[in-house]
Amino acid sequence: MALIQVRDLVKVFDGQTVLSNINLDIAKGDIKVLMGASGSGKSTLLRCLNRLIEPTSGSILFKGQEVLGPNVDVRALRQQIGFVFQQFALYSHLSVINNVTLGLVKLKGMSRTEAKEKALHELSHFGMASHQDKYPSQLSGGQKQRVAIARALAMSPAILLLDEPTSALDPVMSRDVAGLINRLHNEGITMICVTHDLNLASQIADEVMFLDHGVIRANDRIENLKRHADPDIQAFFRQAEHLV
Repeated sequence: MALIQVRDLVKVFDGQTVLSNINLDIAKGDIKVLMGASGSGKSTLLRCLNRLIEPTSGSILFKGQEVLGPNVDVRALRQQIGFVFQQFALYSHLSVINNVTLGLVKLKGMSRTEAKEKALHELSHFGMASHQDKYPSQLSGGQKQRVAIARALAMSPAILLLDEPTSALDPVMSRDVAGLINRLHNEGITMICVTHDLNLASQIADEVMFLDHGVIRANDRIENLKRHADPDIQAFFRQAEHLV
């Protein structure tokens, strides 16, 4: 059974269809990369999966259970479906350690001692334990991304959603994040990654799912998408290649 099954998912904003009949299966241990032009619905799809955005219609099964029902505990769902935001979404007034422990204390009910131990374990995983007392303004973009991923993983989610994880980073930091994602994949972490970065996509996945105006148009290897019969898909990947 797939960890996540999306069936006929639709999202309409102000009369405009942003997602149209999306069907998607994610198995445990998978890494799925979503690409497409700005406005294609990639980030909206991610946000629908843990109900940061409410779909208009369709079905999302997580571990075989429907997550769109009115009686679903959305807070508990979001603990299982972790989210790493494009701009990191770290609390500027909290130190690194407090950014990571906040959810553990407030949502999981851990003691502060237990939460700090868990947080330091995850931060150490990313080489950030020595920065625990710093504030986000004192960190580089790559360091903020590491903290954001550590914070999400500290909640022990079943799947991690990454929204444009390299968009605010320079090429060196982007390669670093690609290495982190591959390490997580090797450790069995299930992930869905939205990116416009062809380098990142090439480094973390064999196949890419291409969205266009809310429709999944292709799911194939990047080299095949560059030669796709659809000229729009071919043009997107050839342009992305030139930006690398």
